[in-house]
Amino acid sequence: MGSKDPAGISSLTPISVMNRHVTLYGIIADLRREHPTPAATETLDMVVAELGRTRDNLKEAEAALSTKTLPPGGKQVLDELAQRAQEADLYDLDYGKDPYDKPPAEPLDEGTAGIGALLALSSLVGLALAIAAVIAGVNAILSTS
Repeated sequence: MGSKDPAGISSLTPISVMNRHVTLYGIIADLRREHPTPAATETLDMVVAELGRTRDNLKEAEAALSTKTLPPGGKQVLDELAQRAQEADLYDLDYGKDPYDKPPAEPLDEGTAGIGALLALSSLVGLALAIAAVIAGVNAILSTS
């Protein structure tokens, strides 16, 4: 943050003006208000897109953006965002494994395999009986004519 006077009040702008319980997206919203230029908006849009890919890890998002061309003045906005995020301890977030990834497949036990085999067999028997009924019906129709 910044240095504090004897009363404990920061002499610099707080990390987020709108919310003392700051989030990374709160910092981005503040930067959008402080820098209402098209270049800053485009840069912050790029950051938000990368945050979606990195699960809100600004460090990884910043690394990914380093290979892309930023708009003029975008580097300064990105640096300010990184500085504020580091001050708020939000720069290198790790939420662990993605909960929406598919879990690993469970091994198939013998009982489940047996039930599956019986279901497949009963389906085939039902299909065979339906075919036999159709054939018998067609033969009955053709033999009466």
